[in-house]
Amino acid sequence: MEYQFTALERFLRYVQIDTQSDPESKSFPSTEKQKNLGRLLVDELQAMGISDAELDEHGYVYATLPGNTDKDVPTICLCSHMDTSPDCSGAGVKPIIHRNYQGGPIALPDDPSQVLRPEDHPNLLEQIGNDIVTASGTTLLGADNKAGLAEIMDAVHYFIAHPELKRGKVRILFTPDEEIGHGVDKVDLGRLGADFAYTVDGEKLGSLEDETFSADLAVVKIEGVSAHPGFAKGKLENAVKIASDIVSALPKDGLSPETTEGREGFLHPLQISGAAESAKIVLILRDFTEAGLKQHGELLRETVASVLQRYPRSRAEVEITEQYRNMKEVLDHYPQVSAYAEEAIRRAGVKPLKKSIRGGTDGSRLSFMGLPCPNIFAGEHAFHSKQEWVSVQDMHKAVETLVHLVRIWEEKGGEGM
Repeated sequence: MEYQFTALERFLRYVQIDTQSDPESKSFPSTEKQKNLGRLLVDELQAMGISDAELDEHGYVYATLPGNTDKDVPTICLCSHMDTSPDCSGAGVKPIIHRNYQGGPIALPDDPSQVLRPEDHPNLLEQIGNDIVTASGTTLLGADNKAGLAEIMDAVHYFIAHPELKRGKVRILFTPDEEIGHGVDKVDLGRLGADFAYTVDGEKLGSLEDETFSADLAVVKIEGVSAHPGFAKGKLENAVKIASDIVSALPKDGLSPETTEGREGFLHPLQISGAAESAKIVLILRDFTEAGLKQHGELLRETVASVLQRYPRSRAEVEITEQYRNMKEVLDHYPQVSAYAEEAIRRAGVKPLKKSIRGGTDGSRLSFMGLPCPNIFAGEHAFHSKQEWVSVQDMHKAVETLVHLVRIWEEKGGEGM
């Protein structure tokens, strides 16, 4: 198939729109500026002839690529998120294309300390001869997930330009606030009307992720005993010190992000706040199994109880709430969904890399909301940082993969569903 790719030019437009989400915000979306990109995407979709493209009051973009087949084909959804991470500024992004990369370091001009080195980014060594896009050194790039947006838009553009290619109906969903864990809070699945979905938010070329962490949030609330520090002997039980002792008592040689990899889970303190009378610890618990997640919670409770023995007049409670669950529990019931994606990657001339995500995606929650949803590569690397980068050629392969994926669903006609 002959492609006249538009993904790069779209991507360069999208990354220059600041869409950073805000975890402290009480509104939805958390920042109104995310809608600026949503409006642009709607305008571009409508210009392509997608007449029903719309931005709703919550910041979601919905659109339909109509089917043109006589077969009874399930409706699939292609999904990416519009926001960028709060971890690094997304304002004033200046994208730079480093043509025909030949190895070695890539210095980012606006901050000499920001240098992409192959020893830190080994995937760069697979990009010899390709074109690498970075930011200028003072912001993130926004490839997470604007590369996915551009790739979905380019795939839609390709089908509009090639009406002879048979396809089922495809629904497009662009979400806000994914980076702060609220990407599908207000999505209307009835309005979306899809049977299966794919997020396009993965990293390395060829990667297909059908498994995520299961995730819980833990909050430890501590009530100490306050006293005037000048007259505190035998009376004061400092809640800040109790919180510090609890964190210090957690495992140091394992069960933490800095000591685990692969399928190993962890228990990770994110925040301590408070004063002598009361304090709070916020932690995240992660594991690929429910049993492992439960064990992490039990360890936390045991640790808190053990520390409290040294502070007999103080109290503490541990609250654990569910965040998301491993989408593999759902996807294992629909093996064709991942199998079709693997075949699409192969047809694009790329070797599929089946992976597990040490994190979560919109697809984790969508899967448990009744919309089975694995994650396909977008080519983004070093996300949430000033050294974020993406390969133009990898983006093109993602577009080809999406085109093949839609065609495979039409070929199969819902076979075995």
